[in-house]
Amino acid sequence: MCADSFTPLTLARIVRPWGRRGEVAAEILTDFPERLTSMREAWLASEQSAPRHVHIASCRIHLRQAIFHFQGIDTISDAEGLRGLEVQVPLERRAPVSSDRYYISDLIGCRIWEQGAAAALGVVEDVQGAGPEQHSTHVESWVLVVNAAGHELLIPLASEICTRVDTAAKRIDVHLPAGLLELNH
Repeated sequence: MCADSFTPLTLARIVRPWGRRGEVAAEILTDFPERLTSMREAWLASEQSAPRHVHIASCRIHLRQAIFHFQGIDTISDAEGLRGLEVQVPLERRAPVSSDRYYISDLIGCRIWEQGAAAALGVVEDVQGAGPEQHSTHVESWVLVVNAAGHELLIPLASEICTRVDTAAKRIDVHLPAGLLELNH
């Protein structure tokens, strides 16, 4: 897969060399750290460099960090050169989530439709309360930030309010509690 042909998903960020054999310690940036230990390939990139494909000789989790050993990286000097790089995979290789969980990137851009309305209320521009992760097990505490005709509308992502979420169709049907629209304006 060519580095230019995919949208990257960052799973970890290399923070420093680990040991004497070219391993590196990486900050885990995924809610699925266990998947790192079974990966055999990834891409390393930074804001200044295009992604480059690497083979993963091994990965283990130690003290809430991923310890990677990439093929061809065999010394402390080699490992030092990786400091700050992000460990990425193509977006389509992200871990699946259950039907009641969502990736933030999938929610952004969804149109909000109130039951019985002839037009969409607005479009999701952000998700508050989600933290840095790409998804969370605490979706109930998320709040959708919706651009509604130039006004910011905050809608809790609760099943009682967001009655249907179809990220593939970029549509969220809502049943807003009385007074929510007025509260936001």
